[in-house]
Amino acid sequence: MKKNIEDDFSMMEAGQIEKLKEIVAQTLKEEVLIMDRLAHPTKEKLNKGQSISDKVAKFGGSWKFIILFAFILLFWILFNVLLPKSMVFDPYPFILMNLILSSIAALQAPIIMMSQNRQEEKDRKRAENDYLINLKAELEVRSMNQKIDILIEEQIKTLFEIQTKQLTLLNEMKKKLDL
Repeated sequence: MKKNIEDDFSMMEAGQIEKLKEIVAQTLKEEVLIMDRLAHPTKEKLNKGQSISDKVAKFGGSWKFIILFAFILLFWILFNVLLPKSMVFDPYPFILMNLILSSIAALQAPIIMMSQNRQEEKDRKRAENDYLINLKAELEVRSMNQKIDILIEEQIKTLFEIQTKQLTLLNEMKKKLDL
């Protein structure tokens, strides 16, 4: 009889271990899918204007642009101040240079804004993805808690069944000893 109880217990334990393995395998499979989507997002298709605005924003916000622009302005000023008046094309107060700078600023600002708007949209999508991942994690934690509760309930049932069988055996042994 003792052998039967141990066999029953081993079979129940093996069944619970199999259930746990299935749960873990399913969770890992779902995790791989999420990680794959995050690691390899779909490529964004840019039209020509969006591509240009990204390049202008990238170059316009770099040290390369600042240094190059400072060098050009310095050259412009020195050229128009140091050369004889007959060769000067934009004498002091550099009205042509101011016109060019204003034009560049007027064109560059909306182009950079377009690029920033697209970046903001990307950030919004990224925030949505983060929210969905957090929500999925919360649901997964709840699901795991429920599964653990179910496993604990099954173990308690098993323990009660084993205890009942043990009490039955003890009662049988007591009856045999009393005879």
